[in-house]
Amino acid sequence: MDLYEYQARDLFEKYGVPVLKGIVATSPAQAEQAAAKLGGTVVVKAQVKVGGRGKAGGVKLAHSPQEASEAADAILGLNIKGHTVRRVMVAEGADIAEEYYFSILLDRTKRRYLAMLSREGGVEIEKLAEERPEALIRRNFSPLDGMTDTLAREMAEEAGFPEDDVKKLIPVFKKLYEAYTGEDATLVEVNPLVKTKSGEILALDGKMSLDGNASFRHPEHAELEDHSAADPLELKAQKMGLNYVKLDGDVGVIGNGAGLVMSTLDVVAYAGEEFAGSPKPANFLDIGGGANAEVMANGLEVILGDSQVKSVFVNVFGGITACDEVAKGIVQAYRILESDGIEPKPLVVRLDGNNAEEGRKILDDANLPGLQREDTMDDAARTAAELASQAGHNN
Repeated sequence: MDLYEYQARDLFEKYGVPVLKGIVATSPAQAEQAAAKLGGTVVVKAQVKVGGRGKAGGVKLAHSPQEASEAADAILGLNIKGHTVRRVMVAEGADIAEEYYFSILLDRTKRRYLAMLSREGGVEIEKLAEERPEALIRRNFSPLDGMTDTLAREMAEEAGFPEDDVKKLIPVFKKLYEAYTGEDATLVEVNPLVKTKSGEILALDGKMSLDGNASFRHPEHAELEDHSAADPLELKAQKMGLNYVKLDGDVGVIGNGAGLVMSTLDVVAYAGEEFAGSPKPANFLDIGGGANAEVMANGLEVILGDSQVKSVFVNVFGGITACDEVAKGIVQAYRILESDGIEPKPLVVRLDGNNAEEGRKILDDANLPGLQREDTMDDAARTAAELASQAGHNN
């Protein structure tokens, strides 16, 4: 789960990371009150879970409560990279002398943590890493060792910080690490981490991503979820225990196993280039190994609830998952749709592996309207893309 900036700020404060005061507002009037309470110059910042807020007009300085109200009025409702701004954070202003970058994340490839530091903060770190990799210090370290004084010092010295700043940065790095481990995060990022003209180090803009697999240790994290900003289909799938991600396409995709689903997305996108409108995948949905009829039915129910979907491709290679169970789930989903008065969309099914013949027979005997079977993944992807193109053209 990715957090909003204000949520990350609150957690940083909990672990003693130096931050500025900030107040969340959902209306210009609340922003005005927040600015009056904080006093002096404030910054009104859009709260969305994407970068590029400044370029999109989502960050504004305000020198008075009235200006804060005007800034909030201009920011609330903005669409920033597909995210609508529903709240802003009114934060204290800072007299910035220098801007830095610092982050800790999970490096899955090396099964270790990765800390990154740069004296050039406030920029797109991906661009910096690509164009000037020498400006970004990287250090992998073991969770058993953690962020030690020695590691923090070595990174700061390698980045070229003077001794006075090194001494100030070490405890900040260690506290950010405490926030990272204490909240079971997969990412803690501060950009920029600033030094004020008075020499104070402050985490000015923070990001945190929390590991959902550790939610059983953190029941309080449920309060951090923003259901109003979540896609309703993703919420529905989550409640059903499905691994679903909505995409901006028109061919619904269901598979068993993340690798197979990812491959299916690629094959569908490639096949779609052949047809008018270039149909693309509408979602990622992995029903996992051992999926039964109920899971299959739930998956279809979610996908068919997406108005953008013009056709559906079910791609199952039976191993642990039995193809006859998948077929039963498809039949069950059709019955649910029929009882709800919902007309099914064109469905292409490819079954292979464990109990594939039994599964194919179940589908053939059911004679479901709009369902086609294909024997290969390529043929099925092409048929699904063609059906989506035809449906889009007819609309």
